Amino acid sequence: MLYLAIGHVTRDRTPDGGFAVGGTVTYAARTAQAMGCRVWVVTSAEDGFDLAEAFAGIAVHRLRSAATTTFENRYTPEGRTQIVRSVAASLTAEAVPLSWRRPDVVHLGPVARECDPSLAGLFPRSFLGLTPQGWMRRWDEAGRVMPDVWEEADALLPRADAVVLSEEDVGGDTTTVVRWAQRTRILALTRGPAGCVLYVKGRPEEVPGFPAPEVDPTGAGDIFAAVFFVELRRGRSPREAARLANCVAAISVTRPGLEGTPTPEEIARCRARVYRGEE
Repeated sequence: MLYLAIGHVTRDRTPDGGFAVGGTVTYAARTAQAMGCRVWVVTSAEDGFDLAEAFAGIAVHRLRSAATTTFENRYTPEGRTQIVRSVAASLTAEAVPLSWRRPDVVHLGPVARECDPSLAGLFPRSFLGLTPQGWMRRWDEAGRVMPDVWEEADALLPRADAVVLSEEDVGGDTTTVVRWAQRTRILALTRGPAGCVLYVKGRPEEVPGFPAPEVDPTGAGDIFAAVFFVELRRGRSPREAARLANCVAAISVTRPGLEGTPTPEEIARCRARVYRGEE
């Protein structure tokens, strides 16, 4: 299976003052690779931003940019505060090589409004998965990230095969989630350790999570999305796919940063637990 992820890689400031590679496409691509997929990534970043280690074994098409999207994440008991320090060039249809336009799964994973909505129409034969958080945020002059209206929702939701977003993305606005769920085939609202609410043709079902000691939640939603999209494309039911995604995402929060990317062995253990009922 061929998995194409489109969105910005990010330079994430770490608590010790350093930087790490992040972004939805980074966590999703590494997870899809661990699930046995061939993986391609279309992104935008400075030439000097080293992606070799984070994307080992993954084909990356990089659009040259004067900047790399850079975030600082601050976690408090009240939730996460995000600061955006710089933003890379936008991604349009022209950024995708012609030979890359027939993947099995295409994942549009914007983090800073970088994915042009027209990308959704570029892959008519592919499973289209959306993680729209980057279309649902804006930032002020100081870089403080805040919620914004997803203006493209009505146009993109009917095109998508599956959508994944978090309670944090919508600020607890379940009314909007219900409305969006009625406009798309499958929508998963992730809820951290509580699992997710799964909407299939607008009908909700709670899918429980897997308790785990949390070290760093960064990337857990992106990991969930990659597992969810791949399993749906492989023919699993939405509930089965959500259960596996919950299990793998729970493992990811027990390690910091990209160390939380699941291994093939961890995914296999989750498969055994979820699909064969093993504890």
